[in-house]
Amino acid sequence: MSPTAAPSEPKLDAEATIKRNPHPDFKKVEASRPPFNTSSQFHYTQTPSPSWTPGSGANTSPPPSVPHREIDPYAPGRPAVHNYKLLISGIVPRPIGFVSTISADGESTNLAPFSYFNMIAHDPPLFVLGFSGGFSRPKDTLSNLVSTGECVLNMISSSFIEAANYTSINAPEGVSEWAFSGLHPEKSSVVKPNRVREAVFSIEAKLVETREWESKVTPGKKTGVHAIVEGVRFWVREDAVDEEGVLIDPQVLQPIARLGGITYARVTEAFELLRPVFEEATKDEEVAKLAKPKGEGQ
Repeated sequence: MSPTAAPSEPKLDAEATIKRNPHPDFKKVEASRPPFNTSSQFHYTQTPSPSWTPGSGANTSPPPSVPHREIDPYAPGRPAVHNYKLLISGIVPRPIGFVSTISADGESTNLAPFSYFNMIAHDPPLFVLGFSGGFSRPKDTLSNLVSTGECVLNMISSSFIEAANYTSINAPEGVSEWAFSGLHPEKSSVVKPNRVREAVFSIEAKLVETREWESKVTPGKKTGVHAIVEGVRFWVREDAVDEEGVLIDPQVLQPIARLGGITYARVTEAFELLRPVFEEATKDEEVAKLAKPKGEGQ
């Protein structure tokens, strides 16, 4: 069962605390860059090394003179925000959960992007969302999700990334981000929150469970909540999915991913790799030599 969210406390200005933006004047920096390449179409290439063979290792070796640095996330004096910045720049690219919710009284709607998001199972279809802060100061999305048990997960495409990003604005409770984005709500089938019409792929979902986490840097401080939700309906734009409802075309989806800081990425290039089958691979004598029991020549 999911706990009831505690009354909201004043939220900290996350951007002022985290300082994700590295630029004193972002618009000036942006103006110095080349325009967005709208002509770049999704396409397939060969793998980085088509001639790679089992046992060959990396395509390029790391510089032998450059060592690795060991970092203790709980080292004395290391702020938790340093772990945050390190992790979001290293665990990349991350899918973005663009979540729409509605308050229990149906009077307030919310739309917000979350980069702590992913799929964790397909039977049943399960997804995880991570929220910073505990139940004592929940984000509006978390409050709505806990009180109603429902949400919609919308996948972000490059065609509306600016609109989606603007929903991350720190709007006061009760102020909907939908109007700021200019995106259009579309009625869902099973849950009450609307889905985003512009999204190529949306998932109606119901809350399964939540868990609150406590800081190991500041004992007693609640620092996060994760929510597991179950997908109960899928919505895919007709021109993006095959007849069986199995594959979504990345050319139409135009997926956007989160990197570190304020950096995003889009997928325009891909390659395919077959998964090896042991019985087939070891028919090659050279590959079979690599299949020695542990301890033999290792």
